[in-house]
Amino acid sequence: MSLGMWVLVGAVAAGVVLSLLKSKLDGRFRGTRLLRKTQAHEVDSVDRVSAADVGGELGERATLLQFSSAFCAPCRATRRTLAEVEGMVDGVRHVELDAEAHLELVRRLDILRTPTTLVLDSTGAIVKRASGAPRKPDVIAALATAIEHAPR
Repeated sequence: MSLGMWVLVGAVAAGVVLSLLKSKLDGRFRGTRLLRKTQAHEVDSVDRVSAADVGGELGERATLLQFSSAFCAPCRATRRTLAEVEGMVDGVRHVELDAEAHLELVRRLDILRTPTTLVLDSTGAIVKRASGAPRKPDVIAALATAIEHAPR
C-alpha cells in the first residue's frame, strides 16, 4: 500500500474512534468537585449559582439549569426532557438561559458548548453537569444525587 492509503486508513480509523467516544460521552452527567469534597469532608469553595445569576428563584429541592443557544437543535430536545422531569419531581425547577446573553456566567462556570445542563442542589451548588442532550433516566439519577447531597 502507498503512503496515501495508509494516511486515508488512519484518518478513517481516527474518525470512527472519535465518533464512538463522542457518542459514549455526549449527554452523560459527571460529578463536580462538590461530590469529591463532600466525600472527603472538606467542602470549601464550591461553584454556586444564585437566584440573581438565573434571573429568578431556584428550585426548592433542586434546579436544572440549561445553557442553550439560538440555533441549537439538541437544545430543544433537552428543553423537552428537562421540562418533563420538572413536572415529575416536586420542588424541582428548570431554568433555561441563553448562553450568548449570559457570557459572564458562561465563562465563570466554564460552559464550553450548548446544550450544557447543570444540576444544582437547593443552595445553588453545582452537583452534576452534562454537555449534550441528556437522557431522562440520567437526569432523574442526577437529581437524586443533588437532593441527597443538599444540606438539610
